[in-house]
Amino acid sequence: MTKAQEIAYDLREQILSGALAGGEALPSESKMMSQYGYSRETIRAGVRLLIEEGLVVTGQGQGKYVREDYPPVVWNWTTLESRSRHANAVEGRTAGDQWASVIAENGNAPRQEISVSIVEPPAHVRERLELPADGLAVARKRVRYIDNRPYALADSYFPQELVSGTPLMEPRDVSAPGGILASVGLVQAKYVDEISVRMPTRREAELLGLPAATPVAEHTRTGYDAGNRPLRCMVTILPGDRHKILYEVSTD
Repeated sequence: MTKAQEIAYDLREQILSGALAGGEALPSESKMMSQYGYSRETIRAGVRLLIEEGLVVTGQGQGKYVREDYPPVVWNWTTLESRSRHANAVEGRTAGDQWASVIAENGNAPRQEISVSIVEPPAHVRERLELPADGLAVARKRVRYIDNRPYALADSYFPQELVSGTPLMEPRDVSAPGGILASVGLVQAKYVDEISVRMPTRREAELLGLPAATPVAEHTRTGYDAGNRPLRCMVTILPGDRHKILYEVSTD
């Protein structure tokens, strides 16, 4: 190993063993220079390796900290937004936004920052909604927090002519028995899900406070009515360090 790799290896072992806990500051450069007997530049090169791995993050000023662990959220996309969950909402066993109800059931505090606008949707969303090149969509964009920590981004797009004048135009949490779309006569009969894994954009990293080297899953769910007309396209950005996605698949 090079000297920088040797420093990175030792610090990595301390992090993985718990000797250096999540959120704890690394020893100062001066202290590590004394401990390892190497120059400041070599110390910085070793720490930089851990930053690139995502084990260490840069704090305010010059401080370097062990990356904090986020308690993982498990998403069962087979049942989330299912008819059974909507039926339970009618019976009072779940309430409001489906995502928020799942988080609350797990004993955590959900919160969303919501904005609504009329936009030219991204190309892949326009294709899913089968909109013309100049077609407009209503976009409900949400930053989702759990216990006041940013966990996900969820942007839902609807053909403008379908939802104008409905509660979906309101920039706040809205809900209805069976779902907002169903309450205005737009019943989603099936979903088509797509999942890709990639590195985040700068905007996504900023909104979610992502340390370096944090991949995200992009989950795109398109809802169709019984006549196969697209009603909604929801794009959810799930950081890889705080989510698990679960599907139950029948063998029939």
